[in-house]
Amino acid sequence: MGKELIESREGGVDTAKIEKAVRMILEAVGEDPDREGLKKTPLRVAKMYEEVFGGLRSDPLAQLDTFFTEKYDEIVVVKDIPFNSMCEHHLLPFVGRAHTAYIPVGRITGISKLARVVDAFARRPQVQERMTTQIADAIVKVIEPQAVAVVLEATHTCMTIRGVRKPGTMVMTSAMRGIFRTDAAARSEVMSLLMRKAN
Repeated sequence: MGKELIESREGGVDTAKIEKAVRMILEAVGEDPDREGLKKTPLRVAKMYEEVFGGLRSDPLAQLDTFFTEKYDEIVVVKDIPFNSMCEHHLLPFVGRAHTAYIPVGRITGISKLARVVDAFARRPQVQERMTTQIADAIVKVIEPQAVAVVLEATHTCMTIRGVRKPGTMVMTSAMRGIFRTDAAARSEVMSLLMRKAN
């Protein structure tokens, strides 16, 4: 696990700097930032970035702070967790769903906490592959389960609205820990649960 797993930034967003930068971008593409429709755009963009990059100022591990003692040693699945993140290569959104599973050893966490840890990692400049690994490693570090599986599926606008322009393309990534990584039967079972469609 790298230090980026728990890294957070102190302080708030410098909205004045973002406003200035957005104004410069508008001018650079040939727009008039003082026309009626664009006058408040720099401020709106600054507020948006404060929201979508809010994960930079939170500790994702702190989201997994609620435990319950429970003698349950089967798979716990929380799936179809919606998320929005920002591709760090083009600063364009990628949007999708996260599916998580773990096998507890003597303690379980609140199921909403798994959704919160997904959000904490999503709300920062990201790549899907790293985000998948970070979520899995956070669950391992804090809950100390027997196994963890995380699958993310997302559509990347940096691929659908620019470049190759392939709308409908889905990117899937997975991270397996513990017996989900080492035992083929356990991995097959958890993947069937994670990818099963609702009736």
